Amino acid sequence: MSDRHLSRVRLVIALALALFLPRASYCAAQEDERSIDEARNKLIENDIVGAGVKDQRVIESMRKTPRHEFVPPELRKSSYVDMSLPIGQGQTISAPFIVAYMTEQIDPQPTDKVLEIGTGSGYQAAILSPLVDKVYTIEIKEPLGKKAANVLRKLKYKNVFPRIGDGFQGWPEHAPFDKIIVTCSPEDVPKPLVEQLKEGGRMVIPLGERYQQTLYLYQKKNGKLVSETLKPTLFVPMTGKAEDARDVQPDPLHPALLNGGFEDKLKASGEPPGWFWLRQATVSGERPGKHSRSIEFSNLTVGRGSQALQAFAVDGRKVRELNVSAMVRAQGVKLAPAAEQMPMVAITFYDEKRATVGIRGLGPFQGTFDWKTEKDRIKVPGTAREAILAIGLLGATGELWLDEIEVSAASSK
Repeated sequence: MSDRHLSRVRLVIALALALFLPRASYCAAQEDERSIDEARNKLIENDIVGAGVKDQRVIESMRKTPRHEFVPPELRKSSYVDMSLPIGQGQTISAPFIVAYMTEQIDPQPTDKVLEIGTGSGYQAAILSPLVDKVYTIEIKEPLGKKAANVLRKLKYKNVFPRIGDGFQGWPEHAPFDKIIVTCSPEDVPKPLVEQLKEGGRMVIPLGERYQQTLYLYQKKNGKLVSETLKPTLFVPMTGKAEDARDVQPDPLHPALLNGGFEDKLKASGEPPGWFWLRQATVSGERPGKHSRSIEFSNLTVGRGSQALQAFAVDGRKVRELNVSAMVRAQGVKLAPAAEQMPMVAITFYDEKRATVGIRGLGPFQGTFDWKTEKDRIKVPGTAREAILAIGLLGATGELWLDEIEVSAASSK
């Protein structure tokens, strides 16, 4: 990618993909009330309702909850873009869509007693507050727990009860719970949470490996959990021993992608495993040859998200370069003046604190052309410890197909 193209795309992708999160599609909100309301309403219509959330009570709670109050002051300009934001202690405030989606999945009722694992900023608890009777929320990081409790108290969420502790142990004194939301990703459902979920109750939880997670909905029937697979997702790491004790650990010396040919699909959603935060993207029968499927991105509105993401580990101290390749086809792809309208295959690298340390990729792609192979050898920053691959139109218009996307170590120390 040329320096000119890189400079245009650097800001938006670095901001949008930071901390494993989706692209920021819209202008940052200003601090005055009118701009906040406009930004929040645009977020609701485009990234909540537009992304498929239907529960009107959930939508109304999202519309009325002041997310900017839960965001660090220096990041408040980004409060109403669909992305997570760092809140300290290696944690984030979840992106608005995933908060709305998880809330909708538990089917909140006015008489419910809900347990939330992973308070973070307190935003998820605030969304739940007007929808249910009581919210019990647990945060393992003491500074975050204290700060969230103060914000919730200031904003008068009187039916939210925060505490500091190990959320995977639940809150037995107040069990059983009608619903449970877990916002950090273990490999399996913690046993205490199963025990503390009421018969007939619902739990939504992300499970899986460090960079390959799936969101599941569980319902307790006859004392056992019955699962429903929802969609691929990605949450920040768990804390300390829980993360270190994973049976399957990432391999930063051998970076690779899962399902780069899009041959696998989840039965429930039809989405491709390994890829998360799909927007205006579908697994397609259009293919370049040897495979039966590809992924298609289609967008008619300039600036609207159309992408898929996948994360992987890479250690820049050992892996100095990556081979990156993809098969690409385009139909009427047009860029727009804004920097984020760059249809491409982009890799954003992060250091151990998840700060952006570099962006490399293939593209941008524009116009109309038949299937062709794009490939390059890109440098890995020495401070890189993980990365996110973003593919798609990323706000441009037209149709774009991608297949046989591959990433591998080209050289190592």
